[in-house]
Amino acid sequence: MSTVQTLRTFLFYLLLASSSFFWCTLSVFVAPFLPFRARYRFVVQNWCRCATWLAKVVVGINYEIKGLENIPDKPCVILAKHQSTWETFFLCGYFEPLSQVVKRELLYVPFFGWAMAMLKPIAIDRSNPKAALKQLAKLGHKRLGQGAWVLVFPEGTRIPPGQIGKFSRGGASLAVNANLPVLPIAHNAGELWPKQGWRKTPGTVQVIIGPPMYAEGTGPRAIAELNDRAFAWVSQAQRDIGSLDALSQPLESQEPA
Repeated sequence: MSTVQTLRTFLFYLLLASSSFFWCTLSVFVAPFLPFRARYRFVVQNWCRCATWLAKVVVGINYEIKGLENIPDKPCVILAKHQSTWETFFLCGYFEPLSQVVKRELLYVPFFGWAMAMLKPIAIDRSNPKAALKQLAKLGHKRLGQGAWVLVFPEGTRIPPGQIGKFSRGGASLAVNANLPVLPIAHNAGELWPKQGWRKTPGTVQVIIGPPMYAEGTGPRAIAELNDRAFAWVSQAQRDIGSLDALSQPLESQEPA
């Protein structure tokens, strides 16, 4: 990474951290008085859009979206590829209101966690996979009923470019039980904003939104088939944008969600 890009990356993190502290502190005092949708826009959407804007203007990470016509009118379950932190900012800024599956421990972080707790996340206990699945099913169904998108990273953790993790069935199960589709999303953000280290590479993130997929029936078999179909679509889309090796084998899922 060049000296100029190193300085830009340092500036980016400085601005991101400063804006995060300011916004989360302000949100703790303002958000409780806002209805949920307005609260989401104030606390999450505006700041996440700010983060993607900073990534664009400071370190040169732009993005291009294909498949906008596939987004359904009614919120559903989003099954997104997980490579980076960038897609979390992007998805939370683009879809609103959105409820995300997060680690329960994050809600205890001063200011940041307190602000997050007001946004109706699906906080799971990673140490107890069975309980986590029940939490996802119960709270996810509730959030969908409240008109929120539910974001699930079915791989459970960030997987580097060139690889893909097996999809756990929690998101597909949630969609089937709510009689809603899943919306698959592929991207290559990890090539510009890697999981490891603080390096940022200028370029354009390719985001591809797939067609909404409905289950063919109900029950465990329908859930498994829908999950496999979503995995196959994301895998092919990742290959199409050059972010999945042709011979790559799926890694074991890291999380129950």
